[in-house]
Amino acid sequence: MSDQIVTRFAPSPTGYLHIGGARTALFNWLYARGRGGKFLLRIEDTDRERSTPEATTAILQGLDWLGLDYDGEVVSQFEGAARHAEVAHQMLETGGAYKCFSTQEEIAAFREQPENKGKMFPSPWRDADPSTYPDAPYVIRLKAPREGETVIADAVQGDVTIRNDQLDDMICLRSDGTPTYMLAVVVDDHDMGVTHVIRGDDHLVNAARQMLVYRAMGWDVPTFAHIPLIHGPDGKKLSKRHGAVGLEQYQAMGYPASGMRNYLARLGWSHGDDEFFTDEQAKEWFDITGINKAPARLDFKKLENICGQHIAITEDAQLLSEIEGYLAAAEKPALDSAQKDALLRTLPFIKGSVKILPQLLEKAHFSLTQRPIEVEEKAAKALDDVSRGILRELTFALQRANWSREELETVVGQVAEAHGLGLGKVAGPMRAALAGRAATPSVFDMMLVLGQEETLARLDDQAA
Repeated sequence: MSDQIVTRFAPSPTGYLHIGGARTALFNWLYARGRGGKFLLRIEDTDRERSTPEATTAILQGLDWLGLDYDGEVVSQFEGAARHAEVAHQMLETGGAYKCFSTQEEIAAFREQPENKGKMFPSPWRDADPSTYPDAPYVIRLKAPREGETVIADAVQGDVTIRNDQLDDMICLRSDGTPTYMLAVVVDDHDMGVTHVIRGDDHLVNAARQMLVYRAMGWDVPTFAHIPLIHGPDGKKLSKRHGAVGLEQYQAMGYPASGMRNYLARLGWSHGDDEFFTDEQAKEWFDITGINKAPARLDFKKLENICGQHIAITEDAQLLSEIEGYLAAAEKPALDSAQKDALLRTLPFIKGSVKILPQLLEKAHFSLTQRPIEVEEKAAKALDDVSRGILRELTFALQRANWSREELETVVGQVAEAHGLGLGKVAGPMRAALAGRAATPSVFDMMLVLGQEETLARLDDQAA
């Protein structure tokens, strides 16, 4: 086996990219990237009836949004069918597999007998003399050991022992010549040079059967690491009743990709008490030994808190790109060039006080809207005759300001003091004039973003 770490993510394109699958991909990505290894992508599209191009596209888009780059080309499991069949026939030649001519009716009849409940079908062809083979369709079955035990040395679960009499002679090649998933997975992982199979623990039982194929072919068995599934806040298996389960839903809800990476990494894995960390730290710290055996629980409050911290440290240009992706995913109108410029000027003032991207856009509303400003009912209550008169004074006084924060605070403070008012009493009508809303960022932040000309125009509009 190669000294270089090689991991893979191998989803089935039968629906959306589940958040659990996204975490599996992230763990594989972190483990490989942190060790100078390779992270490969394989689409397990052997189920032609359920696999769709749309689902494949959704998987690729989800990984792209999450920022998980993979090495080489995407591998299609379906396209490797000839290679999978070749391996099945090799096992047939070496005695690791056999031809089984039992019909579906014979197998069904066996299972219908009460005394056979829970038993595996014992093929009468396992040790049959080839001279007795009929001229009829057959499947190729793996010849599983009848005695002893198979031990899965799992890097997360520890040693998992399964009695060999519990392992059936699984079908590797169907009667129509097509390979089964259980064979294809092993062949693909071997041919792709995968050294570590990191996947959900719902595949743990499969590992024992797949190990038999490795041994029948004389191949090195990769390191298995079966990670617990993600549960909802109530401790039950994550499902749609808990809210969003598809990765694309999280983008459409406005969670930033960096925050999702951080949270998903922390969901079932730990590095001491660290909750917030960067990608570089995650790559350096991540190790299979830090994965918990117990299922992780999705906590939307923690997710939002971590996302808020990532928004605060994200560079403005990257944050703008995230926002554009969010708007597209949520099927909301895109920003025009003027709005993008305005948002870039606004981000430094507001990105430290939000948790998700919709909140960021809400706070940036004042810079994204155009005159005449529509004043909401709650904000309009601050605009009476007295306050409009104060706005007229402010407009006049601010015409001579040099537009530094210090001077803006001084000028507004002087006008408020002249009327015997605190700054808060003056801020209300200013918010209404500048943003049309009662809840906004600091009036001084808004003035600095809008600039002198736009600020004076908005104040003048409401002072009239």
